[in-house]
Amino acid sequence: MSVNEDKMNALLQQMVGDMGAASVAPLVLLGDRLGLYKALDQHGPMSTEDLANRTGTTERYVREWCSAQAGSGYIDFDEATGRFSLSREQAAVFADADSPTCMIGGYYAISSMFIDEPKITHAFQSGEGVSWGEHNACLFCGTEKFFRPGYKASLVEEWLPALEGVTEKLKSGARVADIGCGHGASTLVMAEAFPKSTFIGFDFHEPSIECSNKLAKDAGLDNVRFEVATAKNFPGNDYDLVAYFDCLHDMGDPVGAMAHTHQALKKDGTLMLVEPFAHDNLKENLNPIGRMFYAFSTMICTPASISQEVGLALGAQAGEKRLGSVARDGGFRQFRRATETPFNLILEGKP
Repeated sequence: MSVNEDKMNALLQQMVGDMGAASVAPLVLLGDRLGLYKALDQHGPMSTEDLANRTGTTERYVREWCSAQAGSGYIDFDEATGRFSLSREQAAVFADADSPTCMIGGYYAISSMFIDEPKITHAFQSGEGVSWGEHNACLFCGTEKFFRPGYKASLVEEWLPALEGVTEKLKSGARVADIGCGHGASTLVMAEAFPKSTFIGFDFHEPSIECSNKLAKDAGLDNVRFEVATAKNFPGNDYDLVAYFDCLHDMGDPVGAMAHTHQALKKDGTLMLVEPFAHDNLKENLNPIGRMFYAFSTMICTPASISQEVGLALGAQAGEKRLGSVARDGGFRQFRRATETPFNLILEGKP
């Protein structure tokens, strides 16, 4: 069968672009860790000499870094002056950690995927799982860095108000459990916004809980604490709200998690599920966002689920229909899509 030259050339062009994106990824980490983006944002336009002096780095390395970044469109280059700079849009993606469009955290998580590739290769061959805690630590900080800006921008102002009566309860004083909280980004955002409510973050990964408690202490918040527990055995009952942020699909027994949540909620309580955006069929998910989530799911989410007791392995593109089935199997009578973003589904369950 002959090769279609047009299709071959198109594929090769795509691969060149993809390889360029992959090869520049570690340079993004360098730019964040060394403060190169922030210096360009605060003091640019700058020559490579000025940028190196400002950041305590070596000009020859900085020159090469700037060239790769400009070639990627991540920073701008002015040929007339020989200086590099960041546009407002570029700064929002690379320099401002609080920007809702900051994407730096994703690169840290991606770096863990390369480091952990041998473990996933073994999992493919053996059928075993790879637990969350077995990954490189870049995954844990990267996940927090990636999700926190979105939570800070949307959780209090958009997502919680989309749930029936929840914001009102939180303002007057509610009891909230945040399951699979990781480094506590979502929990801390809510605790700061609703000082009359009490928040408990639960995660089975002890190092993440230690980090969360430190962050809460540093923030001076006395209405939040973090404890080690799984989604099937977290303590307490009569919660007004139990939330799962981008984690239910990672769990081995999400139905068991939903059943335990159902028992822990008040009769008029609310389940909040925030999950990666996905349609209910594969074809509709074959797009840039779906590609990214399927990649993360292959390397992180599915192996995490398989490592656990049931290993249902929903994956990061489970979709609303499948998630609704899990919630109903766990005892929830009502389940609906409260709102959505290009990256997330925000789902509500009622006992």
